[in-house]
Amino acid sequence: MHPAAILKAHGLHAGKKRGQNFLTQPATAEAIAASAGFAPSDTVVEIGAGLGALTLSLASRAKRVIAIEVDRGVFTALQEILASSQASNVEPRLADALTLDWAALAADAGGPLRVAGNLPYSVSSPLLFNLLEARACWTSATLLLQKELGMRLCAGPGGKDWGRLGVLMQMWCEVRPGMEIGPGQFFPIPAVASQVVHLAPRPAPAAGLGGPEGEAALGRVVKAAFSQRRKTLANSLAGGLNLPREDAVALLNAANIDPTRRAETLSLAEFAALTRAAASDA
Repeated sequence: MHPAAILKAHGLHAGKKRGQNFLTQPATAEAIAASAGFAPSDTVVEIGAGLGALTLSLASRAKRVIAIEVDRGVFTALQEILASSQASNVEPRLADALTLDWAALAADAGGPLRVAGNLPYSVSSPLLFNLLEARACWTSATLLLQKELGMRLCAGPGGKDWGRLGVLMQMWCEVRPGMEIGPGQFFPIPAVASQVVHLAPRPAPAAGLGGPEGEAALGRVVKAAFSQRRKTLANSLAGGLNLPREDAVALLNAANIDPTRRAETLSLAEFAALTRAAASDA
């Protein structure tokens, strides 16, 4: 049944505030689930289960699907859809994905999780930061995102798409672009296209940073570097790290980085070098 008919039958409307756009094409849901490469022994956490379009495709491939949905009305509809489909390996949970206890979910599953979902546009970035922080609890994530966000995750140095989220995600995870999906495959039809992105935590960070101290230091440096994108690194780091400009220049020189460059030109290795210089100077 089309999402519009399901919503109408339950007296519901797609919420703009939550960025709800429901996938309408079963074949597309099947293709997304297939691209994730899940094994029959996997436990999958689905973020934003909605009306179950992707949920049922995941359930046919995994041992267990924990389907997370935050909207109470949509959750009720989801429960009915799952009951009628007899998907006995799906556990719908009314919960906010932003507050999930990933460690507890992994412990309950007996090992690392797999993750999937059509992420609501309105909370995609904070959800990605949460996943990055909890990456010890999962081994892969196959996520449907707004195309613009997907481009930012997959970008490289030298362009406007290279920013804080992409640097941090690529430092700690392998990021691979997947299929693009047009607006017409959703209800309501969004103004933008979507893209699947595949994530997998790295066994070690891309540029040799180690330990929680390195992760925290990198986070501070990258946030400061991109805090004023149009300014030189010397100025953005001075403001973002609360340093005198001459100290920011010295920090960049220690990392062999020209202080007149801008953050969007730095590679992962250069961000790592800058982080190490900042840590040694602390």
